[in-house]
Amino acid sequence: MQFFSKTKPLSYCIKTYISRNMSGEYLINNPKYSFLKDLGLTATNFGVYNGKWGGSGKTVKSLDPSTGKVIAEVKYGTVDDYISCVNESEKVWEQWARLPAPKRGEIVRQIGNALRDKLVPLGKLVSLEMGKILPEGIGEVQEYVDICDYAVGLSRMLPGSIYPSERSNHILLEKWNPLGTVGVISAFNFPCAVYGWNSAIAMVCGDNVLWKPSETTPLISIAITNILIEILEKNNFPGSITTLCCGGADVGKAMAADDKIKLLSFTGSCAVGQQVGVEVQKRFGKHLLELGGNNALVVAEDADLNMVVQATLFACVGTAGQRCTSTRRLILHKSVYDEVLQRLTKAYAQVLNRIGDPLNENTLIGPLHSEQSLKKYVDTVEEIKKQGGKIEFGGKVLGKEGYFVEPTIVTGLKHDHPLVHNECFAPIVYVLKADSVEQAITWNNEVPQGLSSSIFTQNVGHIFEWVGPKGSDCGIINVNISTSGAEIGGAFGGEKHTGGGRESGSDSWKQYMRRSTITINHSKEMPLAQGIKFE
Repeated sequence: MQFFSKTKPLSYCIKTYISRNMSGEYLINNPKYSFLKDLGLTATNFGVYNGKWGGSGKTVKSLDPSTGKVIAEVKYGTVDDYISCVNESEKVWEQWARLPAPKRGEIVRQIGNALRDKLVPLGKLVSLEMGKILPEGIGEVQEYVDICDYAVGLSRMLPGSIYPSERSNHILLEKWNPLGTVGVISAFNFPCAVYGWNSAIAMVCGDNVLWKPSETTPLISIAITNILIEILEKNNFPGSITTLCCGGADVGKAMAADDKIKLLSFTGSCAVGQQVGVEVQKRFGKHLLELGGNNALVVAEDADLNMVVQATLFACVGTAGQRCTSTRRLILHKSVYDEVLQRLTKAYAQVLNRIGDPLNENTLIGPLHSEQSLKKYVDTVEEIKKQGGKIEFGGKVLGKEGYFVEPTIVTGLKHDHPLVHNECFAPIVYVLKADSVEQAITWNNEVPQGLSSSIFTQNVGHIFEWVGPKGSDCGIINVNISTSGAEIGGAFGGEKHTGGGRESGSDSWKQYMRRSTITINHSKEMPLAQGIKFE
């Protein structure tokens, strides 16, 4: 891999990079990428499925972020196409909702098996279109498989409740019923798993699903929708139980404003998520928001530093720093600050030569996802320098093709500096020196977001302080593991500006259903509660 000349400013590098020639044969026609056609993709694909494939919007080229070359084209949908999707979904919802939950679970089981059968080609597609390395791409598809398995079990365990009634010969019940059509707006960084978390649970709960994927990762949504349609139709159900509308912001706005979308799950930035939440609330709809996370990893004075360096390296540079749970702030106790910084810088240097093609088995760090991401990285690095921050490692754009950058370590900025409180969504980590664990907890909590957090310590007192009422205020609170890499069995989500939504495991299923409290009088009398007499 060639480096840009160190004598050139970053602004020059990015202009040179962005202006490169991106023309050439589509990758889908290259035998190296034969897995694309194995997934039913073609050079030009329809991006709308409402029971049949179509799309009346613009044609969009899906790019490989490691080369800037076109993978394939997608015919996007319009708001009218979206309306056709939600209308078709509504028509077939009752058929799905009336199916017993264990039988819905059987369909989801078959979906999970179909995903297993295409685990590697789907994982390659995720890596190619998003830019994450192949083990992560395959792991993301595996996450969808795992949540299907989880949902199958859930389909036979969806609970109801019976409560004691204060009135004789009365039964007090609680029952959960499906909502209807659930809308899912997913993000580029997890173009497969986030939809899987939502759709597998929603389907066993009796909901239909309408998917609007990220504008820059349409191909994975088309490949997955092909699998869903095949399984549904094989079981004599309409494919429009799971509809798809690739499109722009206008489609997302239509979903947020539409009463037919009974729950809207949105994954994206805090700024856009706030707009989505307000728009849904205007119609008293339900929303599930998974937004930004300015995640901190705290290192106490007694931490195992070998574990710290290993965990921090992955949490900071894995997925090129583009996970919602990537570590953005590394808060080190003053007694271990110098040693951790030195060891982490050395670890960064050792992986620098393993930045490259995400489909290459030797690669550990792929590209940023887009030109927009690259520009944001460059602008942030330049601003760090202007504000007096020190680049301990990295800070440069790499190569003449592909959105590759060096993972970057920054010191010299205060814990409450605006740059430190801003999530760049790139492999930039701010290293901070704290006097105590108590101070580190305060710094952890002072940012607007509240997604993931972690502490490394062997002190039981520190652990219980960290997980207690005065500890981390995040939705994910880890001890002696990194901020990233959540399992599907627990609820995934965060507090504050992260949105408060919960997906995946635990009792997240409740968001996809409506709760009814039911009182049945099986007597011949009409007593009132609280002993009220009305005679």
